[in-house]
Amino acid sequence: MKEVCISQVDVLFSNGIYPIEFLFYYKEGFKTEKLRRVLRGLSSFFWPMFGEYKDGLIFFDKYREESCYDEQVFPQELNMAEIKENGFEAYSGFRQPDLKRLFFLKVMRWTNGMALIPKLNHLAGDGYSYFYFLSLLAALSRLTLVPFKSSLFGIFLKPHHNRTILKDFSFKEVGMKPLLPVDKFTVEFDEIPRTEVQSVIEEIASSDNLRVSTNDILSAMALKKLVGRQGESWGAEVSLTMPIDVRRLVKEYGRGFVGNGLMFHTLTLKREHIENSQAKEMAVDIRKSMPQVSRETYINYLGELEGTISEGNLEKLRPFDPEHGCLVTNLSKLPAEKLDFGTGSPDLIIPLTVEKNSTAILIKKENFVLRYAF
Repeated sequence: MKEVCISQVDVLFSNGIYPIEFLFYYKEGFKTEKLRRVLRGLSSFFWPMFGEYKDGLIFFDKYREESCYDEQVFPQELNMAEIKENGFEAYSGFRQPDLKRLFFLKVMRWTNGMALIPKLNHLAGDGYSYFYFLSLLAALSRLTLVPFKSSLFGIFLKPHHNRTILKDFSFKEVGMKPLLPVDKFTVEFDEIPRTEVQSVIEEIASSDNLRVSTNDILSAMALKKLVGRQGESWGAEVSLTMPIDVRRLVKEYGRGFVGNGLMFHTLTLKREHIENSQAKEMAVDIRKSMPQVSRETYINYLGELEGTISEGNLEKLRPFDPEHGCLVTNLSKLPAEKLDFGTGSPDLIIPLTVEKNSTAILIKKENFVLRYAF
């Protein structure tokens, strides 16, 4: 049996919150015999994703397909128009139940196509880990011969799972409980042309001599939108939380790390300031607040999390507080072109995880799409 200690960041998700779950729809279906063989083979390399969690440890004994995979066939067409019209209510019908294993792949077939619905418990890994694994699963499913040996990772990046490589850590459960489900969300979408975002970036560079990012601009738009919706219910101060992937800046993790290579950055601002400022002014506030990520600053961040954990302050052991602010997650660089299992990239991608007072940044041709939930 293999086992690994969870990290300080993993603890934020140890009650099963915020699973990573997408629906990938393919008009032209494909046979799944090869996919299932590849899934079994990859389980030995990505074993924490196929394991179970208990008392601060992820453990894995062996792969059992019935615990990680299921396929269902429907003798009718999938009504795409109904899905687009009903939005969130239609999406929620595709979400999979809570997991025993930390990863599960559901395949659904209709007469007009098929969908893959991979669900990953966030404790096992972040969005990077999710798409790294799925990209490899797709690439190997296209090969005629699959070399499940060490030579396999002469072509692909070999994953590693040392979650406490920077700072030793041992977690003892402190009674964290799953969040109560929210009965109903309101979900809205805004499409923002890339050209509009780029013009704001250029304007700020000219007037403030400051280089802001696309994420800064879109996060500012999202914050203003949600503050407008929530009004005084959030109070006088409002927090904006954004996850930062540290792999590029902390070499001990690197691109091969499968887990939660994240730092959650939170900026708190006066609600009146948000209401009375333009999005470009908010983007400057966001850019100036961003931390300098390095090995040293990330070790300090992990130490701060340890302090909160040791205090048993359960309310603070959440990535963000939806009662006083919002979370913005940027999914615009999702590698759709790498999710080709032999018949092309997905024709439709739907993120199924929706959390109260959150915004997902998506992409649609030449536009960004902001999906708000409140």
